[in-house]
Amino acid sequence: MWLVVGLGNPGDEYAGTRHNAGFMLVDRLAGDWGVELRGRLFKSRTALARRGGGDVLLVEPKTFMNLSGAAVRAALEGKGLGPDRLVVVYDDLDIPLGEIRVRKSGRPGTHKGMISVAAEVRTDDFARVRIGIGPLPAGRDAADYVLEPFRKAERADLEEGLARAAEALEMVLDGDIEKAMTRFNKRVAPAA
Repeated sequence: MWLVVGLGNPGDEYAGTRHNAGFMLVDRLAGDWGVELRGRLFKSRTALARRGGGDVLLVEPKTFMNLSGAAVRAALEGKGLGPDRLVVVYDDLDIPLGEIRVRKSGRPGTHKGMISVAAEVRTDDFARVRIGIGPLPAGRDAADYVLEPFRKAERADLEEGLARAAEALEMVLDGDIEKAMTRFNKRVAPAA
């Protein structure tokens, strides 16, 4: 079994915001896999999907971004899983909109949701898919910017990034994280 956690903030006022890119990917996967996220199991909305002979628990923490780790720890403990079966999906201002990065492990940087997850899980050694929402416009406060909805002009790039993230995640779940890293961890050439 795999645990796929999308980070974000619960509530209608946060739906469609940059900080909810992780939720957006989990919602997309649930739709693609024909399952419905619901309930409050593990302080989260969850859905169990059968994929390629194995189970994947999709998770959207309801603890708000900065406390995401409590929900992740509860889900891992509740399912008897270690961090080696965890993939966290989240937004990243340092990656251009439409691009993604895949990592086997790594420090959380300044992302408060990832800081919480690493602290609660007590390791940085778990897979992650970072969805680009950047760059941060000059003179803008990052905390305010990530809580704004995507503009209409950004939607095509957002959809491209989510499609890439879904494809990369499928590779990770199939045990091909190296292949996903090679394919997706490079800058996309700008359209001519």
